[in-house]
Amino acid sequence: MSTLAELSDAIASVVKTAGESVVRVEARRRLPATGLVWSEDGIIVTANHVVKKDDNIKVGLADGTTVPATLVGRDPSTDLAILKIDQTGLKPFVEADKTSLGVGNIVLALGRPGKTVQATMGILSAYGGSWRTHSGGHIDHYLQTDLVMYPGFSGGPLVNAEGHLVGFNSSSLMRGVSLAVPTSTIARIADSLMTHGHVKKGYLGVSTQQVRLPEAAQESLNQKRGLLVVSVESGSAADKGGLTLGDTIVGIEDSAVQNHDDLLSQLSGDRIGKKVSMQILRGGKSKKVNITVGERPS
Repeated sequence: MSTLAELSDAIASVVKTAGESVVRVEARRRLPATGLVWSEDGIIVTANHVVKKDDNIKVGLADGTTVPATLVGRDPSTDLAILKIDQTGLKPFVEADKTSLGVGNIVLALGRPGKTVQATMGILSAYGGSWRTHSGGHIDHYLQTDLVMYPGFSGGPLVNAEGHLVGFNSSSLMRGVSLAVPTSTIARIADSLMTHGHVKKGYLGVSTQQVRLPEAAQESLNQKRGLLVVSVESGSAADKGGLTLGDTIVGIEDSAVQNHDDLLSQLSGDRIGKKVSMQILRGGKSKKVNITVGERPS
């Protein structure tokens, strides 16, 4: 047998084995999506953006059966949703060795938008440190692939050449780029959703409006815009920290704040109860205030 034929058979074997842990998620009209078995007692991970309804959700298993599922919780900021089915003895994925991941490694995306498993192959085209999504979600590693994300593949697993789980695929985190949410992020968010029903997020208690900064401030701060505080909730973290109506927020912990997404990205759950240094403009002068971040009401 030729080397190429051996490689082909090896890939097919990986897909067949890994496919036992890939499920179909029926939670939106017309096109089902994909999910992955996270635990043997019925926890299913999928992409939040493919779960368009909170009830009447169904999951199609590898053995061809379809079972009802309940929504445990969702986190739009990381595009992750957790479902629960009344099944035991499922086959969860083995987590890939993070130390073996690198640019150029072969990866496979698996989907089950129909009854049978589907696959596409590519390479890990970029691998980096932690980053935040446009809505403030904290992702532990940047995983970009050159894979073609076929319809219905979102929420499905990204696996390495051994069939071990690298993360789940999402087509909504960044336009025009195939990204995966790593297993470490899945574990953290899934634990929070199963424990609290939501992901804890920081909260200041202010309403803001984007404004253009005065010319002098633009030059000194090297940014054009900031967030004008138009209201402060009584007794909130902002109120206790000394923020007042008319202040302009321009930075948090040495990171520029020019729009609402910048602010949200700095209010992650790991900062709840901790003091952050906030740079503001008050009366045209730069000032720093220390604010203990509160928790966003669920």
